[in-house]
Amino acid sequence: MAKVLIVYAHQSSESFNSAAKDAAKDVLEAQGCTVEVSDLYAMKFKATATAEDVTGDVKNAAHFRYAEETELAWQEGKLCADITEEQGKLTEADLVVFQFPMYWFTVPAILKGWMDRVLTLGYAYSDERRYSQGMFKDKKAMLSFTTGSHESMFGADGVNGDMNVTLWPLQNGVLHYCGFQVLAPQIFWAPSRLPSEARSTLLEGWGTCLQGVLAEKPLSFTPLDCFDGEKGFQLKAEFQERNATKEYGLTVGIHLGKALPPNSQMKAGV
Repeated sequence: MAKVLIVYAHQSSESFNSAAKDAAKDVLEAQGCTVEVSDLYAMKFKATATAEDVTGDVKNAAHFRYAEETELAWQEGKLCADITEEQGKLTEADLVVFQFPMYWFTVPAILKGWMDRVLTLGYAYSDERRYSQGMFKDKKAMLSFTTGSHESMFGADGVNGDMNVTLWPLQNGVLHYCGFQVLAPQIFWAPSRLPSEARSTLLEGWGTCLQGVLAEKPLSFTPLDCFDGEKGFQLKAEFQERNATKEYGLTVGIHLGKALPPNSQMKAGV
């Protein structure tokens, strides 16, 4: 049966995020999944990427370069224990769920540190294996998070700006970059501003969404082979021509100067 890793980043066991994490664990286990939780705050997970992440001597202490040094350490089995443990969990997982409160339009520092330290060069990506050809192309991943602002504030005409744009760096620049099939995010809009009954309804809906999550269609991204590696990985002329008469760009990031495809980072099949 499927193995699920929940990477959880909230300080309080009484929080809505904790309830969402627990609900996901219960629903997925009821479907026969094996679920493991990495509770980053409880683990006191180190958020900073430093030379201490390599056991023993580094190759170039005078000019320490994290990506190159940790790639070599990964190859030689010299990464520190907390990174190795998380990589072991990730290797086993078929689905990874990131549960967190949105901080400053992105993930909390401790979760960003998990991404920085666990997704090392060589293990999670390489020049040859990234995006649609990435290391984790047989795995699925999704973001599940709370906001402090109402949904209307994250619309295309909202004061915070389009949530699809906000999500692009995380879903394309981290998850898709490593090859994950990225599932549509679960967004809990401003639960702290809702009455308890409404929060309970949100959790019930989350449980319903998870019933078929392993069979869910992922979000669409432009495949790596649509880009010309000999020309700085620009979109090949044939694909630019094919999209020339279309109303929308290909994706939020690869928009070709056109209007952004609506909700392409929030719903599959658009």
